[in-house]
Amino acid sequence: MRKTVLTIVLLALLTSCKDSKSEAPQDNDFVVKGNNVMIPESNPVFKKIKTEVVAEQEHSDGVVSAGTIQAIPNHYAEIASPFSGRIIKSFIQLGQNVSAGSPLFEILSSDYFSVQKDYTDALNDVQLAEKNYRRQQDLVKHGVGIQKELDEAETDFKNKKTSLSNASSALKVYNSKGGGIGSPLIVRAPINGEIISNKIVNGQFLKGDADPVIIIAELSKVWISGDVKEKDIRFVNTGDHVSVKVSAYPDRNITGKVYHINEVVDEDTRSIKVLIECDNPDRKLKPGMYATVNFSTTPTRSIMIPVTALMQQDSSQYVWVKTGKNQFTKRTVTAGETDQKTVRITSGLQVGDTIMTEGGIYMLDAK
Repeated sequence: MRKTVLTIVLLALLTSCKDSKSEAPQDNDFVVKGNNVMIPESNPVFKKIKTEVVAEQEHSDGVVSAGTIQAIPNHYAEIASPFSGRIIKSFIQLGQNVSAGSPLFEILSSDYFSVQKDYTDALNDVQLAEKNYRRQQDLVKHGVGIQKELDEAETDFKNKKTSLSNASSALKVYNSKGGGIGSPLIVRAPINGEIISNKIVNGQFLKGDADPVIIIAELSKVWISGDVKEKDIRFVNTGDHVSVKVSAYPDRNITGKVYHINEVVDEDTRSIKVLIECDNPDRKLKPGMYATVNFSTTPTRSIMIPVTALMQQDSSQYVWVKTGKNQFTKRTVTAGETDQKTVRITSGLQVGDTIMTEGGIYMLDAK
């Protein structure tokens, strides 16, 4: 019994010594003291560590906004029939370029006939009133006329000219010079541009309140409508140059200029509408396309480090700063904007600090 007890005690002592030996640090293990870690050159991790000296760089925070391409309003026209009537002739086809005043289609309309009649009647009335006025002038000149009748003729002539001017203005609204009563109305293009929608069918009857049948757009320039957050609007100014990307042409560099900044903040999104004007000579930018707009801000000198150097612990961020030959210290920093490759550090680092840019992931167990 005594031998058995002695054997157990000896085994316990040997086991204890073995465990103590296994817990002793190896020559190539990390040595951790608080926020400091020392990495022996014999440790395989040592060769995977890269460092960099912190320096200031020119940096622009920039503002990014999603936008939608749209036609410039005064370069865009929706053409509907001004009267109820039947289309008898079309002069255009889809994709055709037209000039302001070019004929688009002819329409027969009884309403237009009434406008023509009013103009013709007013023209005849003016001619008769003018003849009567000239006759009264001649009579008074030769001493056989009455001044009162001359004054009445003059007043009637002026009234008839006013009526003719009103009737003529009604025709000008429709780009028409009148023609004979019963002649069709020729609907003309109000702007230069391209026919981007054409729903004209010869013989179809259109109501006066019908939807537009032709759309003309001049797309050599377009607007991009974007929303800039209220907090970022201070970086955006009228006339600023911006860069634009569209998903349809990801490799194409497009530049634009801020044309207008809205005066009203959208209360739901807390953003402000900004219009950017872009040249579009090859018509690649189509109204309705989505775009990403990058507003550049004035560059400032900032501390920029590789994103691989920035580590995360709970809600805080830190970097490993070299404090000795093989020694690094964990230092909390405050990070700002990132461009996916570098990140701006607003506090925690100084120019001249040497930081670990690669290998920090192996330090996660060094706590």
